[in-house]
Amino acid sequence: MLSYQHAYHAGNLADLHKHALLAAALDYLTRKDKPLSYLETHAGRGLYSLDGAEAAKTGEARAGIQRAEAEGWLPAGHPLLVALAQVRRSYGPQAYPGSPLIAAHFLRRGDSAHLAELHPAEYDALSAVAGFATLHRQDGFQMAQAVCPPTPRRGMILIDPSYEVKADYAAIPRQIGLIARKWNVGVIALWYPVLTDNRHAPMLEALMDTHPDALRSEVAFAPARPGHSMAGSGMWVLNTPFGLADEAARIEAIFRRNA
Repeated sequence: MLSYQHAYHAGNLADLHKHALLAAALDYLTRKDKPLSYLETHAGRGLYSLDGAEAAKTGEARAGIQRAEAEGWLPAGHPLLVALAQVRRSYGPQAYPGSPLIAAHFLRRGDSAHLAELHPAEYDALSAVAGFATLHRQDGFQMAQAVCPPTPRRGMILIDPSYEVKADYAAIPRQIGLIARKWNVGVIALWYPVLTDNRHAPMLEALMDTHPDALRSEVAFAPARPGHSMAGSGMWVLNTPFGLADEAARIEAIFRRNA
């Protein structure tokens, strides 16, 4: 069983980048009066506490969402801030939503959600907050291959592995290719770490070679601690929703000014 638990990293700068773009995409997709499907391959626990022992141990949230809020990085009314405010009204001022609860803010009656999480403790925690979704305690890529194309066909999938297994980098282009062939209208979003050893680069090259029209958004920031290899965050999006490229450019400019 893989050991990664996102509670130590929730609300960090990578989350800020990923969640700002996710919220913007869902905000646009749910403006149309048509139902949609939302899928996640690696959902995590869905809800995190920024004053918990895990967050205190790393301090990543202090350098991430807490700093961004204090310094006003995102404009008032940004979809991520709106979703964050709703979660805090329900769960308290130190709550931070994972991507499932960000999605829950935007999903409407008639929309469908499928969330996969393999880690037993994370799955149990997710079960307590994700009553809006169909949960799958299984490998996320297996879930995606089984569910796609979902009903409704319009929608989005977020692929957000921990990358604990180095083979993920080689496997992901094939997995995305299979999903895209089954669900050619779906928005396919992949988060990946930008690493100092460029381990992620061949994966991105393969994806861009196959899907040259996809959006690739990357931001850079200092590693969380000495010896840490993550020096940035990336989002790759196929079938990019209208306006998301402009939002990505705005977020990238914010990071260049502040991170």
